[in-house]
Amino acid sequence: MKITVNKQSSIRIVSDKIIYVDPIDYKALHDADYIFITHPHWDHFSLVSILELKNENTIFITPKDIVEELLNVGINEENIYVVKPNLTIPLKCLEVKTIPAYNIKTKHHPKKQGWVGYLINIEGLNIYITGDSDCTKESMNVNCDILLLPIGGTYTMDYNEAAKLTNTINPTKVIPTHYGYVVGSLEDALNFKKLLNKNIKCEILIRK
Repeated sequence: MKITVNKQSSIRIVSDKIIYVDPIDYKALHDADYIFITHPHWDHFSLVSILELKNENTIFITPKDIVEELLNVGINEENIYVVKPNLTIPLKCLEVKTIPAYNIKTKHHPKKQGWVGYLINIEGLNIYITGDSDCTKESMNVNCDILLLPIGGTYTMDYNEAAKLTNTINPTKVIPTHYGYVVGSLEDALNFKKLLNKNIKCEILIRK
């Protein structure tokens, strides 16, 4: 299995299936088996990239906010799973649960919107992608092997809060995201790494 982050929280996971989460800035691959969307903000939901990645069999997993836009560009309704927090999704070949993603101190991502992060089991490993969230009581109770979470602050948790969450969950590996594009910097990622428990491997994939 290989995980890459091209920018922000745009994640690609290659296993026996090819999975994208919040894809942005991809060109003409058309190789997506699954495309997961956490919420409709422009830096997480890009119709342009989706059209570059999808094929006739691509399955979409998304909150209700963007379903109409997917249908308007020709995505088949039967290929769309509409989700809300705290669901187990019956996907073929994948075990997926949705985790609430929201802000506690700001209004950028209200809990009432029902936006989500995803806990995906791939090759026997639980991969938790938090989405745009603060360090919440729900996220602190997730058990995962690999954690991808935002560290840039302003719209999400900052690197201090992210380190607190990571050390609480105590995954084998963590990959920081959501910096170096809209807010946050590589320095934030390096500071985040310094705050982690020594047993947690931190992989910094965004170098901008």
